[in-house]
Amino acid sequence: MGCVNTKHSKSALDLKYSVILASETSFTVNELEALYELFKKVSHSIIKDGLIHKEEFLLALFRNSKKKNLFADRVFDLFDEKHNGVIEFGEFVRSLSVFHPDASEEEKISFAFRLYDLRQTGFIERDELKNMVMALFDESELNLTEDAIESIVNATFEHADLKGDGKIDTEEWKEFTKNSPYLLRNMTLPYLKDLTMTFPSFVMNTEADESNMTK
Repeated sequence: MGCVNTKHSKSALDLKYSVILASETSFTVNELEALYELFKKVSHSIIKDGLIHKEEFLLALFRNSKKKNLFADRVFDLFDEKHNGVIEFGEFVRSLSVFHPDASEEEKISFAFRLYDLRQTGFIERDELKNMVMALFDESELNLTEDAIESIVNATFEHADLKGDGKIDTEEWKEFTKNSPYLLRNMTLPYLKDLTMTFPSFVMNTEADESNMTK
């Protein structure tokens, strides 16, 4: 895959590259074409270089390119797999695929864990959870008292920190999310199920005949 150019600043998505991405994600080739149209709009909203910069990412999420929020920063960091400050189309698709209704629960659990594991140590510690809870409520424009936030953090650790060592590892997180399915509620975006129906104008002139392709 190294020979495939992932910086798609051109107007059409390369068919061979779309087949590769379809094999790696929950999206079909035609749905990838629809996503490519969305990607082009976002990646040309400010800098116009075919890559999504953080300002463009924030503008797409919050309609404000200057908004400061730990939640938005963390999501951007997870999409930016190469950690080079921009999101290429392949990174965009692979990360978005986690939110597809057909993506496995394990993928969603893993992504959610990495969202809270701010220092990338393989554990969620109390201060990391608290900071993310505050960021999530801030993003939702909900103002909670310090006591309310502490109560959420305490309750989470009471149920998730099974070893009682002051941190939550991946196995504890997996068990906790299975017992608290509401935590993954926002990890599924139903409209990703069939983008060709959601965005029909994006795929009217598709080159791909998916009846001859297998994922």
